[in-house]
Amino acid sequence: MTRPTGRLRPDAVLVQAVIAGALSFAHLHDLAAAAGQSGWKAWAYPVSVDLLLVAAWRRLRVQRSRLAWCWFLVALVASLGANVATAGFLDLANPPALLRLGIAGWPALAFLGGTLLAHSPTPDPADNPAPVRPAPTAPAPDPEPEQITAPEPAPALPETAPAVPPALVEHARKVAADHRTRTGTDIDTATLRARLGVPDDLAGAIAAQLA
Repeated sequence: MTRPTGRLRPDAVLVQAVIAGALSFAHLHDLAAAAGQSGWKAWAYPVSVDLLLVAAWRRLRVQRSRLAWCWFLVALVASLGANVATAGFLDLANPPALLRLGIAGWPALAFLGGTLLAHSPTPDPADNPAPVRPAPTAPAPDPEPEQITAPEPAPALPETAPAVPPALVEHARKVAADHRTRTGTDIDTATLRARLGVPDDLAGAIAAQLA
């Protein structure tokens, strides 16, 4: 089940703030009344102090300036001073002249503080734009592998004709003559190689000499 909305729930922090504000408000009123302020004037003093304190705090939330800190401390000292003075440290029946002077000068001081806080320039977010983040760049493509060219084959060395012994050449002539007598045609290299039983290169060299 969900809780119904719109109902006020007690908040300890809020209750504490209300009690503390009421006590401070009453102390400021009593101090102003003891200094010779009567009627609505005595009630206006705590309102002036609390409003100046709130205005300075709101300015501090926007801009941490010396001006805001200064008037926040002035209002805080005025509120704390009233709380201490009404706790029996001063004879409120015969207030000192310094207290009367402070109470008399407070309206002008509070008016000056409120005016400065209200009319001091507020930093514009547009004047300080957020830094533009650079767009992520695409990773550089991998370099293409170098093409390795196969080494060119070394030029073939000219083959040298094998040396043919003269005796083998004479024997080949006889074989060739016998082949021409029987067939009527010159002997070819393959037949010569078969008849002599020699390798192809040697048979070619012999055939070249027989030509």
